[in-house]
Amino acid sequence: MLEEVERWLARRSWSAADRPPGLLAAAKQGTQVSVVLPALNEAATVGRIVSVIRRELMSGPAPLVDELVVIDSGSTDRTGEVAAAAGARVVHRDDILPRLPAVPGKGEVLWRSLLVTSGDIVCFVDADLKDFSADFVSGIVGPLLTEPDVLFVKAMYDRPLGDEPGQGGRVTELVARPLLNLHWPLLAGFVQPLGGEYAVRRSLLERLPFPVGYGVELGLLVDALHTVGLDALGQVDVGVRRHRHQDGQALGRMAAAIYRTAQLRLSRGHLVRPVLTQFERGAGGFEPRTHAVDTEERPPMREIAEYAERRAA
Repeated sequence: MLEEVERWLARRSWSAADRPPGLLAAAKQGTQVSVVLPALNEAATVGRIVSVIRRELMSGPAPLVDELVVIDSGSTDRTGEVAAAAGARVVHRDDILPRLPAVPGKGEVLWRSLLVTSGDIVCFVDADLKDFSADFVSGIVGPLLTEPDVLFVKAMYDRPLGDEPGQGGRVTELVARPLLNLHWPLLAGFVQPLGGEYAVRRSLLERLPFPVGYGVELGLLVDALHTVGLDALGQVDVGVRRHRHQDGQALGRMAAAIYRTAQLRLSRGHLVRPVLTQFERGAGGFEPRTHAVDTEERPPMREIAEYAERRAA
């Protein structure tokens, strides 16, 4: 590991317990915090996440969170209904910036969320978390309130796979971590580079392009490094993350999208064949299934006229 990264780990890695609620309340001083939950068929978990945030971070004399928005990206279950009943504002992806047809993908939802939130700090939290703790929000928002030169903070945590500790995050270990160590070694100190829980100052987010699909976390991290430098990035230990795990083929598609995102940032070129073929056993043997790899990216939000008009109002 580079000496610069070792110094960064000592300087920019914290625990959620390092900043108790009283300290955060004193440091907030009018800073507005928005929490965004991108959600697709997460009725089983989204309600409890919203309830915990509402109860522990949005009530009392000094609430930490000012705005809680669930962006529904086309759920066919009761995700939106459950989230609204628990106290979130629910917005459908397709109702945001309707002049630009939405494409499927998590990054698309995160990008559009900037148009329907107003916080100076935007905190993203995946909607499939089990055993959710308010530390997932307060922990990563904390450094942005207490460290003026920190702009981007990711959560770090243990990721069990069933009963096996530390075996989650398979795409991280097999794809993202090797890519970062080989091509962006300054980012080698991030424990969970693909984690979906991170908080960022809006002033930085609106300057970054957003890959529309699974590559969004890697893309934002790499682009933030190039835009503001390593010392403006940090990470906070929030404990253990349990969530719904993807099957092997879904992980393969995720890996392809992440590799594509990295390739674009390495060369800004174009893949000759941005598709991935996988195999499933059918009645006649193994049958090929070909999937498109996410290739589209949304431009920095500050380049969108509707966003500029909204911010100027």
